[in-house]
Amino acid sequence: MRYFITIGLLILSNVFMTIAWYGHLKFSQWKTFEKVGMVGIVLISWGIALFEYFAQVPANKLGYKNNGGPFTLLQLKMLQEVLSLSVFVVFTLLVFKTETFKWNHLIGALFLLLSVFFFFKK
Repeated sequence: MRYFITIGLLILSNVFMTIAWYGHLKFSQWKTFEKVGMVGIVLISWGIALFEYFAQVPANKLGYKNNGGPFTLLQLKMLQEVLSLSVFVVFTLLVFKTETFKWNHLIGALFLLLSVFFFFKK
């Protein structure tokens, strides 16, 4: 059960992180935000990122082997990175619609999956 909760929280945290780090690039297209300066954008992004921490910290706490979870620290970090890149790709394709997923991206994703395999290999 901790396995699924950890992965779910990591996905959720990465959704918030991606919105906080890259979502503001779309703000200029929204009438409400067109006059918000850099400090305002940073504060808005920081507010969104706060929710990332509400998911990321419990994910690591619940998922860490020394706390009764199923993952080593290295495995947790690898999961977080792969999920981060996966969420980012989906976000970019859905929200920005200016990027395309090409063959070289697919090969890179396959290498990431291969790295996950080796991180989890006993």
